Amino acid sequence: MSEGMHHAEYSSFSSQDREEVLQTLIDSYSALSTDQDNWICNLSNASSLLWHAYRSLNVNVNWTGFYVTNVEDKELILGPFQGKVACQLIAFGRGVCGAAAESQETQLVKDVNKFPGHIACDGETKSEIVVPIVNEQGKTLGVIDLDCLDYEGFGEVDKKYLEELSRLIVKTCKF
Repeated sequence: MSEGMHHAEYSSFSSQDREEVLQTLIDSYSALSTDQDNWICNLSNASSLLWHAYRSLNVNVNWTGFYVTNVEDKELILGPFQGKVACQLIAFGRGVCGAAAESQETQLVKDVNKFPGHIACDGETKSEIVVPIVNEQGKTLGVIDLDCLDYEGFGEVDKKYLEELSRLIVKTCKF
């Protein structure tokens, strides 16, 4: 971190260009996770960065955070997040998060009401993107989960940068 800069300043995003803001998020996460490998610490900062980045773009996010793989490797448990109280456990294969964890593929859902088996932790959520966090051995470590109060809140640009964030998380966190 540069001299004179406060950690909270990483939460300030000045651009209105989505790709520029998301690249700044990636750069900020990278800087904040330097010399820090605790997953709780790093994912806590990442959830805040996600919240502030999307809010700065006027994307109506209502939840940004993480679920991590539980000891049994068959379910996700709530991790660091920003937003309303959330579901605590999600089985692999259930809902959008469970689908991403099981398939190890990003789930870009433009209308959660049309997603089979959607788990409505917050009934106001209209769209969602969930990106799996998968290590080099092919194990799902968790998922990045973003919810939006509007339909079609996320697209391919978000997928690209959130998948990059996922790869960075694998490199910077000890789970």
